[in-house]
Amino acid sequence: MNLLSRITHRSTTPLTWEHEPKTWEPTPEGGLRVAAPANSDAFRDPTGATPVDSAPFLWLPVEGDFVARALVRPTFQSTYDSGCLMVRHNDGLWAKICYERTDFGTEAIVSVVTDGISDDANGVDLTVPEVWLQIARVGGCFGLHYALPDGQAVPTTGWHMVRYFGLDLPASTRVGIVAQCPSGPGSTIVFRHFSVEQRTVANLRAGV
Repeated sequence: MNLLSRITHRSTTPLTWEHEPKTWEPTPEGGLRVAAPANSDAFRDPTGATPVDSAPFLWLPVEGDFVARALVRPTFQSTYDSGCLMVRHNDGLWAKICYERTDFGTEAIVSVVTDGISDDANGVDLTVPEVWLQIARVGGCFGLHYALPDGQAVPTTGWHMVRYFGLDLPASTRVGIVAQCPSGPGSTIVFRHFSVEQRTVANLRAGV
């Protein structure tokens, strides 16, 4: 079920904002348009620079294993503009997968795993306006995946692994979507779908 289809101009129930942006609105087709403010990000730089935790995060609580998916359509105006899917315990323990404008001038799938310090990795470059992102959890292990839209409401095949890792998150955690604009004056990200299923995938590397 697309959780965004339940959002109105007055309420995001059953989802909750952390770092609520000044401007957000439901779209006619059941998505959500978010205005990411300037310099908004979630990153704990390994150089020791001051951690940043300001990106709008719209989340719900999840217990145990899950599969979360989002269809994101960023407006790439500045370097690092992106729409992301995140699993998060607190500002120092989380992971996200993003469709991002990189500092190489490309649009790419980017993943960040943070356990005190952020481990940032660029993935495959893409040239499409929107992409599916997925996080799957099995116990203390996680898989991050992406898929290209193919006309299906939600892809059942075609997921590509971006990252496979362990992270000591509690069983009860938060999962949601993130809009960020780390280096620019602001950016608009449209999330066309967001869903969470509490189930265990058979193959975490394949994401299915």
